[in-house]
Amino acid sequence: MHRPWTTALVVLSLVGSAGAAPPQTTRPNVVLILADDLGYADVGCYGGRIPTPHLDRLALAGMRFTDAHTSSSVCSPTRYGLLTGRYNWRSRLPRFVLGGLSPRLIEPDRLTLGTLLQAHGYHTACLGKWHLGMDWVVRPGCAVSELSIETREQVWNVDYAQPIANGPNCVGFDYYFGISASLDMVPYTFLENDRVTVLPSEDRDFLLMLGREQGGRTRRGPAAPGFDPAAVLPALTRHAVEYVASRAERARAGQPFFLYLPLASPHTPIYPASTWHGASGINPYADFVMQTDAAIGEVLAALDLHGLTGDTLVLVTSDNGCSPQAMFDELAAHGHVPSGPLRGCKADLFEGGHRVPFLVRWPGRVRAGGTAPQLVCLTDVLATLAELLGASLPPQAGEDSISFLSVLQGDPHSPRSQLVSHSINGSFAVREGPWKLLLCADSGGWSAPRPGSPEAAQLPPCQLYHLAEDLGEQHNLYDRDPARVAQLTALLAQLVAEGRSTPGPRQANHGPIRIRPEEK
Repeated sequence: MHRPWTTALVVLSLVGSAGAAPPQTTRPNVVLILADDLGYADVGCYGGRIPTPHLDRLALAGMRFTDAHTSSSVCSPTRYGLLTGRYNWRSRLPRFVLGGLSPRLIEPDRLTLGTLLQAHGYHTACLGKWHLGMDWVVRPGCAVSELSIETREQVWNVDYAQPIANGPNCVGFDYYFGISASLDMVPYTFLENDRVTVLPSEDRDFLLMLGREQGGRTRRGPAAPGFDPAAVLPALTRHAVEYVASRAERARAGQPFFLYLPLASPHTPIYPASTWHGASGINPYADFVMQTDAAIGEVLAALDLHGLTGDTLVLVTSDNGCSPQAMFDELAAHGHVPSGPLRGCKADLFEGGHRVPFLVRWPGRVRAGGTAPQLVCLTDVLATLAELLGASLPPQAGEDSISFLSVLQGDPHSPRSQLVSHSINGSFAVREGPWKLLLCADSGGWSAPRPGSPEAAQLPPCQLYHLAEDLGEQHNLYDRDPARVAQLTALLAQLVAEGRSTPGPRQANHGPIRIRPEEK
């Protein structure tokens, strides 16, 4: 049986001389906040019309990245890449997302942000939406979907009274509190470490957007009595504030903490608390964004209250672009476009699917008010923290993680020159410098032209854009520059075949990976 402490020992043995904890001054507390479906321009400092004063102040006190990307345009894959420093498509999940009952996705003994920081003396906590699978006890003769959302027929196939194996505690987190997946997936109950806090004994669903009967409903299934989607964000916020308070004295004494706070908002069900109803003057999604901003503000205030701000590295970002469930037409009527100048939205291969807000603050270490145009990916957080701690990643870890610590220290050069992006249906794009090649004729997701649509069938098989001149991806240069297309296709094939995009020995992907559209 795999035990989390064995992973920590393996990490310590692999980082060599860096295994001994560095001096306290190089071990800041780390707070990593991941919003859910927050669009690139949903934040005021990125041009949004929704008030986000706390995130805007964070940007003024730190660095605002304008070319930051998730490895995927949807939830589970991005979270895998963030925690492991490895592109999601190298895992067992070739497309789409996991469900709330899916088994564990992160491979046993794989280095994660949690195990890395545990090995360097950090106390670690994950508070929020997990969505990376865990091993529920499945009833005899029953089954749940392994790499997709469970069906209606499967939602009662789990014995919810039994402890859960291979959850967050087994991949680097000393403490976990949250929900198993997206807030529109079963089970509708909180989890603490390896158990549900309240047995989900009722069969319920919820509106996708508060007050909008015509907007659809969440998946129906097991729910704890009295479970309220509107109470989730306040509960996660309260736990985060309490966690900071509980660790403050030990942090000041030299034992830092790592708080990973993957929020479930502003993802569906869009349920702002009653005190936020109408706050934006736009619609419930905008209200929910404002409440999410305020929740982040509470966590930042807790750092201030306990005198930890100067010793804490804060990173705030999103797992992908904004979902159409936000009601784009209503937002646009008030001058707000969640993707801003970008084409597309959540699920897409276009920039709006995976280019996200990314704010970093570390007083005295990261220049205040800075704007960083350098290309970064959320997979890079692992290598960045490893370099900060003086650790060398082992060969079989962080295969697609490139440290951007030099950028935080003021270096104008970008350590990353290329990027591989992935959409909900498994379509690929590869970026080198300003050039981006989409190996599909369509969006790869939910925007027009949708995969399989008559419109897509009339288009060239691939799309080539020069983002420095065409950020909105409006002018397909595929037919004009076949040499560039061939070069980028070969680059992607190489990155796939090598099993990594960083220097080191070749690594195995989980299985054959098809990159050309005619092969899918």
